Amino acid sequence: MRQLFCFLVVIAALQAQPPQAPPQAPGGRGGRGPIQGPMERFAAQAPFNNNCASCHKNTKSSADEGLLKENSAPSTDTLATMTPEAIYAALTTGAMVQQAAKLSDQEKRYIAEFFGGRSLGAADQGDAKNMPNHCAANPQMGTVNSGPTWLGWSTDLANTRFETAQTAGLAAAQVPKLQLKWAFGFPGGVEAYSQPTIADGRLFIGDDNSYVYALNASTGCVYWSFEAEAQVRTPLVIGPVTGRGNTKYAAYFGDRKGNVYAVDAHNGELLWKYNPEPRVLSHVTGAPVVYEGRVYVGIAGSEEVASGDPHYPCCTYRGNLSAIDASSGKLIWKSYTIPEEPKPRKINSIGTQLWGPAGASIWSAPTIDPKNKAIYVSTGNAFTEPAAKTSDAIVAFDMATGKMLWWYQGVENDASPQGCGGRGPKGEQCPENPGPDWDIANSPILKTLANGKRVLVAAHKGGTAVAIDPDNKGALLWKADLTDGARASAQIMWGGAADGQNVYYPLQTGAVAALRLADGKQAWIAHIDPAQPEGGGRPRRGLVAAVTLINGVVFAGGWDGVLHALSTTDGKELWQYATAHDYTTVNGVPAKGGSLGDPGPVIVGGTLYVGSGYIGTGNGMPGNVLLAFEAR
Repeated sequence: MRQLFCFLVVIAALQAQPPQAPPQAPGGRGGRGPIQGPMERFAAQAPFNNNCASCHKNTKSSADEGLLKENSAPSTDTLATMTPEAIYAALTTGAMVQQAAKLSDQEKRYIAEFFGGRSLGAADQGDAKNMPNHCAANPQMGTVNSGPTWLGWSTDLANTRFETAQTAGLAAAQVPKLQLKWAFGFPGGVEAYSQPTIADGRLFIGDDNSYVYALNASTGCVYWSFEAEAQVRTPLVIGPVTGRGNTKYAAYFGDRKGNVYAVDAHNGELLWKYNPEPRVLSHVTGAPVVYEGRVYVGIAGSEEVASGDPHYPCCTYRGNLSAIDASSGKLIWKSYTIPEEPKPRKINSIGTQLWGPAGASIWSAPTIDPKNKAIYVSTGNAFTEPAAKTSDAIVAFDMATGKMLWWYQGVENDASPQGCGGRGPKGEQCPENPGPDWDIANSPILKTLANGKRVLVAAHKGGTAVAIDPDNKGALLWKADLTDGARASAQIMWGGAADGQNVYYPLQTGAVAALRLADGKQAWIAHIDPAQPEGGGRPRRGLVAAVTLINGVVFAGGWDGVLHALSTTDGKELWQYATAHDYTTVNGVPAKGGSLGDPGPVIVGGTLYVGSGYIGTGNGMPGNVLLAFEAR
């Protein structure tokens, strides 16, 4: 899965300019937006037009066209909305770190501050101490499981994303009455891509400026904040700890630098931090899972984005799964999704040694199977050929030892390094027949049917869902094509959800489909027209955010920023809310909604929570708001 922040051309253009003092932030836009001074604009605009416009200025986003194009990149409007911290992070720890390796830190800061429109260091505004809505008191946490909860990516270890009527506190008949209760703004943020976690009346969430917050779930007042080393995309997971004084529960999460954290859920104090894969371009994007005193976490890597550089000895990264002691942070075991260690495979024309096999990242939360004492993960594409058999796959590991038990491969021969698709010239890193980059990016869903038969269900980006047998080494049970005649743009991305009868998947083509768990037959498909954007323009079609279920209702969000509630009986719409507008927030932070992407809504105790704002790989609409709804 590629991180298509195509900053390379920007770096190349600006690197040729002499170093200058960081420009002053423009007025009238809260310190955000492009530099307005004529000299600063001239210094950047000419090289930008000559070198960057084809990638950044005149792009048509994949969300607009229903495709994820090889050359898709944030437009200049999108770059102007990003914070300098987010751009600086992309250059130093994120997708563009390899391309920016020869830049000095001062040059990286100049680039970040130019596009971000203000000086670096303003991220301190994210600290809870600077917010006016502090909770009046911070009582000790009670028993986490004593009330309604949503403790991680899903409400359960099986990753069904189904909330019972008792815990949800929201019936299908009440859904049309949902109204906005409060909004919380992420200071300086442009993406709300961390899903809320609810425990003991508290809401825990991370943001793209590296902060984690604990809020009162009812009012949105803030208890504490914690600053991580990098952006926090994962949901937080709440679990018990021992041997830590008065600390009863920890909040566990990962960041975009590959760190795993445990902080005191009561006050946000750091308990431990551990990095299972301390190397460039390692990320934790899927939620950790806590079970029986261990934290299980998968690691993803973006080394493929550097593969187009002929000087870079690509590729050696392999996805991996780790078991970490929940109380101490010590590693218990670590296993790779590609068992074979990378070896030298060829030398390119300028003498750079190339390696393989590589790839098979874990982008999503692991699934726990207590019966088989196994952990199931989904993997991404291969970076090198021949593609590993465990890429684009569902892989099973032994819970106690980390030993790989079996795998089912959903897409064969999917070796897809950066820059190898499309009709343009291909580098020496490219396979003769590059793969389609059809990761399985969503967590496997484990369900038991009415007859006692168990199924493990997942879907890949090519639009195919599969059910395999977890009790028979992953044997295929059924396969369902959901492309609806448009395979290139089906794009099943971040997650489905399952109840007792069906599994539900959102589609990039602009639909939600229900498949029968028993045989994979389509129960219904609901096509959703995108909303007309404010001020006109082409509507943003498609749904890629994870869906969420309560009894009788499936919730799905789209690139257009609209959250939909559909009947699980026939797909008819029950309610919708357009999130892409400005909000008055409980913490006084200017906030606006945008596209709905990676995370889905969370429904607990009669309240629906959802973050709005997602750029992703489709040049979506930025946003920095967390919304809470209740039926009135």
